[in-house]
Amino acid sequence: MCVMPPKFLHLCIILFAFPCALIAQGNKTDSLIHQVDEAVNNASLYIAKREKHIVRLRNRLDKMHDNREAYHVAFKLYEAYKPFVNDSAIFYLNRCIAMATALNNRQHANLCRSLLALRCGNTGMYNEALTVLGQINPDEMGKNELGTYYFAYVHVYGELAYYTHLTDMHKHYEGKLARYRRLMFSVLPRYDNNRMQEKELALMNAGQYKQSMAVNDEWLKHVPEGSHVYALVALYRYLEYKNVGDSVRMMQWLARSVLADIRNGVLDQGSMWEMANQLMVRGDVDRAYRYISFTSDCASRFGSRQRLSQISPLLSTIANQYKAESEKNYYRLMIALGILTVFMLLVLMLYYYANRQRQHLAAVRDDLKRSNNKLSQLNKQLSELNGELVASNVQLIDANRVKEEYVGRFMRMCSVYVDRLDGMRKRVNRLVKTERYNELKELVKTTGSKDLELGELYENFDKAFLHLFPNFVDCFNELLRPQEQVHLNEKERLNTTVRIFALIRLGIDDSSKIAEFLHYSVNTIYNYRARVKNGARVDRDTFEERVKAIGTVVVKS
Repeated sequence: MCVMPPKFLHLCIILFAFPCALIAQGNKTDSLIHQVDEAVNNASLYIAKREKHIVRLRNRLDKMHDNREAYHVAFKLYEAYKPFVNDSAIFYLNRCIAMATALNNRQHANLCRSLLALRCGNTGMYNEALTVLGQINPDEMGKNELGTYYFAYVHVYGELAYYTHLTDMHKHYEGKLARYRRLMFSVLPRYDNNRMQEKELALMNAGQYKQSMAVNDEWLKHVPEGSHVYALVALYRYLEYKNVGDSVRMMQWLARSVLADIRNGVLDQGSMWEMANQLMVRGDVDRAYRYISFTSDCASRFGSRQRLSQISPLLSTIANQYKAESEKNYYRLMIALGILTVFMLLVLMLYYYANRQRQHLAAVRDDLKRSNNKLSQLNKQLSELNGELVASNVQLIDANRVKEEYVGRFMRMCSVYVDRLDGMRKRVNRLVKTERYNELKELVKTTGSKDLELGELYENFDKAFLHLFPNFVDCFNELLRPQEQVHLNEKERLNTTVRIFALIRLGIDDSSKIAEFLHYSVNTIYNYRARVKNGARVDRDTFEERVKAIGTVVVKS
């Protein structure tokens, strides 16, 4: 016996499993994108949920008179508006600054100024952000507040370094960024979201994607799945997979980020813009247009100039793509019209030629018609005779079919009618039980007994059957020994025994169906059949087949 080498077997397993894994990953990506489609369709529900939460907070703030409690509610309003409407977030931050200043709480006031600088930086207002940060005295802040203050500087200088095209200014901003990042790391806790974000971003910018993914893994452990922060963590994971060229996993994480943003009612959607861009690259223009239109509307409501500036080029690209597709379709249409025109000309030419040939053939056909008149007359006579013969055969076949169908219909009608009478009897019982005697009187006027109706049913069946097979009883008795033959009295057409085998003659040999029609138990029918076959003068195994042959007309060809 030949044994497969382990290394070769291992290779075969890998080769088989790899395509299966790719298919599974592709299906997972498609599923996530379909979830994004559904989330976009239901976005108004998620936004309404956030708006409802904001309304509750506003109503609560309006009723407050204590500045300390009012500050905390106003800060919650800022947090609710932060990813939703930027102007409103800035408004409530300014209220928080005013309240904290009135309370002489410099730490809270400076914290809100740092957050205000972040708001300005997120919307492209970098000068405003630096102006606000310049008003803060870091010596008046605790560690957490100081961490936010440094993070605001990191964010602003990071944005300036990213968007500047001047080498000297880029180096200047990068230096500022590095300085404030070190200061931020020195004061923030290990798993603070801002610290984790900057740590991962620094590693990504340095091209250390394995290390940045490790940071991302740690960050994911401390972030609730589906939260607003989760959307940011998932977006960073997308960027890492994008940089290493894993097109499947990057789309999956991008979809997770998009879903988290939409389901949290977030209007500041950087991940949705990325999704539209990736779908555009993949040729899914319609979905890309739908997504970019959605995120453009969200950006307008949020009030982000920066996001709108990102979206505008993509919208232009999509428009150009649609224009190119439209031009392609136009050229295809013109080519199709040209082909159709040539085809129509060919059809007209063929029609002209066919018409000339038809005229020629008509003349030939007239000559042939005159030559074959006598033959046609003879054929006509023969056809008439054949038609009569065919008609006779058809009538005979139809008569046999009508007989069997008539009997079948007759039996079904009678059985249904008996069941209907039984249902009427049950109805009468219900009326008696409920003492609805007036209804009962009306019902009884038109209702007979079940036995009477069964008698009429069997009488009609017997009459119809004997009309079709008038010699059935005699032929049936010929199959039985003399002492077992059936003898009917003057009032009987058929009795129960004959009716059972009459039904078998009609092709109904199922005991349950016979029992249903005659209103007997199945066991009773079995006993009748067994007793008759035991009294047969022919072979009992062929007895019922002999019964089925009674009255059969043999047509010789």
